Amino acid sequence: MKEETKMAANVESMFYVRETPWHGLGTRVNEALNSEEALTAAGLDWNVIQEPIYTETEELIEGYKANVRDTDRQVLGVVTDRYKIVQNQEAFAFTDELLGEGVRYETAGSLQGGRKVWLLAHLPHEYIISGERISPYLVFFNSHDGSGAIKAAITPIRVVCQNTLNLALSTEKRSWSMIHTGDIKGKMQEAKDTLFMAEKYMDNLGKEFETLRKKKLTDQQVLDYIEILLPLEEDSTPQQIKNMKRLREDMKMRYFDAPDLKDVGKNAYAFVNAVSDFATHAEPLRRTANYKENLFTRTVEGNPLIDKAYQMMKAA
Repeated sequence: MKEETKMAANVESMFYVRETPWHGLGTRVNEALNSEEALTAAGLDWNVIQEPIYTETEELIEGYKANVRDTDRQVLGVVTDRYKIVQNQEAFAFTDELLGEGVRYETAGSLQGGRKVWLLAHLPHEYIISGERISPYLVFFNSHDGSGAIKAAITPIRVVCQNTLNLALSTEKRSWSMIHTGDIKGKMQEAKDTLFMAEKYMDNLGKEFETLRKKKLTDQQVLDYIEILLPLEEDSTPQQIKNMKRLREDMKMRYFDAPDLKDVGKNAYAFVNAVSDFATHAEPLRRTANYKENLFTRTVEGNPLIDKAYQMMKAA
């Protein structure tokens, strides 16, 4: 009886508090009227300057420069001298055009000490897919460490449980690079393209959800899939075996006991949701100092565990 009570308490606490993957990161900027205000409110209105790099013996290192934050002299990255800086205000200026379309800013922040800066916006309308509310967000990234261009990523959230469902669809991209242009016409086109890409993704995501809901799963299939997703190596230590069993039990509960999946039925859509719930909300075995940042990055760029579960369900 005690075990049952403990189990019920675990289930209740597991599903009671729900937070978005970016909860606790960045600064709320929903009062901002434009991207410049959003960046200022979040303390991201600094600039990056490029400086030459010297060896310890004062010799110039040819072909490379350091990207340095002007406010505190923090080095954000070492880049080739062909690298062109795009300041945060320039990078996100085109998003102002989206505000006229009903998009609103929510949060802005930086990752890895300023190497990557991000701005999160909420798309103007929620989608009702298979009777469920799906709320689409756009995350815009600008990087100063030489790792890439300005990026936009669509991040749909299942409202009832705050699970991320940015599946790697074969038909549409979930993230794309932006071409930086300084002129107004270019910014308007970028904004239009961004909304178009996001809406196309959401439309196709809805069709994919319908397909997944039609794929029925037996309980045994689910248990087999969980073992594939969370494999146990042959030479595992007793502690590793114990840890893996704990993780598997956690994922099982998220499929079989989740209150928000009770009406969904036993199908591939429910399984992808359970894996997303596990990937987004499960407590890790070891919580590192930058755990929240890493989770946010994985969430936006595509979590490998959710991707694998989705591919398995497509093949089922």
